[in-house]
Amino acid sequence: MSKLGKAKLLRIFIGEQDRVPGRPLHEAIVRAARESGMAGVTVLRGVESYGASQKVHTARILRLSEDLPLVVEIVDSPEKVQEFLPVLDGLMEAAGGGGLATMEEVEVVRYLPR
Repeated sequence: MSKLGKAKLLRIFIGEQDRVPGRPLHEAIVRAARESGMAGVTVLRGVESYGASQKVHTARILRLSEDLPLVVEIVDSPEKVQEFLPVLDGLMEAAGGGGLATMEEVEVVRYLPR
């Protein structure tokens, strides 16, 4: 496996019920990332979480939440991630301003487009 170099991981924490006009926020983020030419995006669904409100969201059968946590991950060059931040900010504001985004340096060890 060969190392391909440094990249940025943009990780966005939102709720399943977060919406922008016309669609779920996570779908809007994926589409915007694709339109921006980002290398790739993955949406992960969590089983339990809480955030600033301290309200627990869970997938446990007796306390089934309708707002499970989602994590949207985007990995690309530092420049492309930086260029995408204003787009993300606009989407998060359109959805009501909630959520959390983090960014960290990662090392890409393999990337093989199909």
